[in-house]
Amino acid sequence: MARPVVAFLTDFGTRDHYAGALKGVVLSVCAEATLVDIGHDVPAHDVLAGALELAACYRYFPAGTIFLVVVDPGVGSSRRGIAADCGDYRFVAPDNGVLSAVFRESPPRKVVELTERKYARPTVSRTFEGRDRFAPAAGWLAKGIALVSLGRSITNFQTIELPRPVVTAREITGEVARVDRFGNLITNIDRRTLELFSGGGAIALSAGGHDIARIVATYAEAPDGELCALFGSTDHLEIAINAGDAARILGLVRGDKVQVRLV
Repeated sequence: MARPVVAFLTDFGTRDHYAGALKGVVLSVCAEATLVDIGHDVPAHDVLAGALELAACYRYFPAGTIFLVVVDPGVGSSRRGIAADCGDYRFVAPDNGVLSAVFRESPPRKVVELTERKYARPTVSRTFEGRDRFAPAAGWLAKGIALVSLGRSITNFQTIELPRPVVTAREITGEVARVDRFGNLITNIDRRTLELFSGGGAIALSAGGHDIARIVATYAEAPDGELCALFGSTDHLEIAINAGDAARILGLVRGDKVQVRLV
């Protein structure tokens, strides 16, 4: 039988003990779990960034993976903790919309509130529910308990607005959705949307007022230092500079507009 996989995504960083504490708690419940870091560098308190990072990668994990997602600016408040079953995957997170992008792609079959105290640590810190409430729940799911054992079913879980491109007869207006560590500007314009819009015809592309001459197939197709666009690994349009940092050089950030026009 395969070992259960628990994957972690947080805004904790790696300087402090926080991410390690989550892992210790999961292992104390389910010592046979395989632990995988998606990352701990989501910008602090940035629920939308966490939602988009999770959506970019969860499908590449084996079926049965449990995702522990802690981007939680409301820690200690009245916001709930939840666990969700989305078919092949299960998720444990604060109820603040951080699972919104996953839920858009894979609507949950069941969502429960983490109310059953025996599946939390004996004392729950008001400032570290990730350690004391969420991590034990993930560990128990890895151990094999049913999702419904963690608490009562709910249907009024929180979601957040996810940026979608606006398409008219002559123009797509999208925006930068994510900026990766290389400075690539990943937009919310996917390949299918662009292809349906253009019909194979000529287009003009700009980002934050900067014109982009061409769409290439791969970064190396553009000379070093050239501004270009391409469809990246998530099949969304990216603005990039080969061997350079497009975000820094263009001065663009998440939310800046990206436009595609017919010519």
